Amino acid sequence: MRQPEEKVKTFANALLSAKSKVGQCKTCFHLSAESECEICRNDSRDREQICVVADSRDLLALERTREFKGLYHVLGGLISPMDGIGPEMLQITSLIKRVDKNSIQEVILALTPSVEGDTTSLYLAKLLKPFTKVSRIAYGLPVGSELEYADEVTLSRALEGRQNME
Repeated sequence: MRQPEEKVKTFANALLSAKSKVGQCKTCFHLSAESECEICRNDSRDREQICVVADSRDLLALERTREFKGLYHVLGGLISPMDGIGPEMLQITSLIKRVDKNSIQEVILALTPSVEGDTTSLYLAKLLKPFTKVSRIAYGLPVGSELEYADEVTLSRALEGRQNME
């Protein structure tokens, strides 16, 4: 409120510009100004591994570790019946089709360790097991915490310590 009006207008215009230019990658649903994001276009990424995250903030947190060299899939949230969010509202069907269509060797579930994260992980594991190996990052994160706030070392160890879903 203390900022000069011109500075506020510049900031507002920048936000409007970003909102109109930034959309979702057609492949992984990460935020992107182009039809396909930089990660999906990168030929040096391991195309046989997909790491599933709830949102782009989680993807960016994992990218900061520089440990994961595969591709991502952004669900757009977690299954949460209490909040009226069912599987059909997330990018789950597109994930199943993507895994079925490509030669994916492993899907790593990197979802927040919470009731919603666990529910979503179990649901995805059940759907994906007929197609590929499914693992989940280790519980190096405190229960109830958010991936985007975790430090790089914790996230790196969580990726390294992932385990198969039973």
